[in-house]
Amino acid sequence: MKTLIIVVRRNLKLFFKDKGMFFSALITPMRLLVLYATFLAKVYRDSFASALPEGMAIADKLLNGTVASQLISALLAVSCVTVSFCANLLMIQDKANASIRDFEVSPVKRPILAAGYYIASAASTLIVSFCALGICLVYLSTQGWYMTFTDVILTCLDVFGLTLFGTALSSCVNFFLSTNGQASAVGTIVSAGYGFICGAYMPISNFGEGLQKVLSFFPGTYGTCLLKNHMMRGVFEEMESVGFPSRIVEAIKDSVDVNIYFFSQKVTIAAMAVVLAASVLFFTGLFVMFHILKKRAKAK
Repeated sequence: MKTLIIVVRRNLKLFFKDKGMFFSALITPMRLLVLYATFLAKVYRDSFASALPEGMAIADKLLNGTVASQLISALLAVSCVTVSFCANLLMIQDKANASIRDFEVSPVKRPILAAGYYIASAASTLIVSFCALGICLVYLSTQGWYMTFTDVILTCLDVFGLTLFGTALSSCVNFFLSTNGQASAVGTIVSAGYGFICGAYMPISNFGEGLQKVLSFFPGTYGTCLLKNHMMRGVFEEMESVGFPSRIVEAIKDSVDVNIYFFSQKVTIAAMAVVLAASVLFFTGLFVMFHILKKRAKAK
């Protein structure tokens, strides 16, 4: 245990000492928030207002709160995963500069080394993710706050779960990379594509039926929906309290992926949480298996 703590501490120090790696991870959610608030917020507001039935009005605070909740839940869903790929670059850098060879000839066992990368990556990503969450909540309070204390706690748990999912996924992917060029290419692909396949950049309900069924098999989709459910619960409750018909509220939930369906079957919040937790365990187990297979291959 002492050796593991030393390895984790070493990896964390290197991550925060490397300004390029740290600021690259920190800037990602901040850049998305600025882009969302500057360019997409007005588009979302106009689109939402125009979609309401004729003669139905909505207060500016409720409209702004609805749009802001949708935007920042999407932002957090993406950044929890993409930031983990930035935080996990240390494992690749150690391979690229041959530092990993020093560990391999040292008394540090391979499982300890692998666990050190995993835990340090998760810890650094959690720090950045919760900093981003704090900034997002401040932004939400300026637009329209409808969250309860329970909603905030559940949102924190969602961020924690998505961060572990991103750490496990990035650890599996980065296991096969050995150069900074490869890491940069993978990071670019993930940053550009993950937001679409998890329903963050565009609600899955806007896609074709066939693509919706395909995306329903992706665990990131359910993590995004969890965030939307917990961050937007208050605005939907407020809509009902001011007289919105329940069918209209349900239609809005469908349109923004608060409600998600697996082959026409509505997925419950509990089921979403189970899928996310199972995905974390699956990719973590896969990462462990990769190291076991590598050890056996070298032993032959």
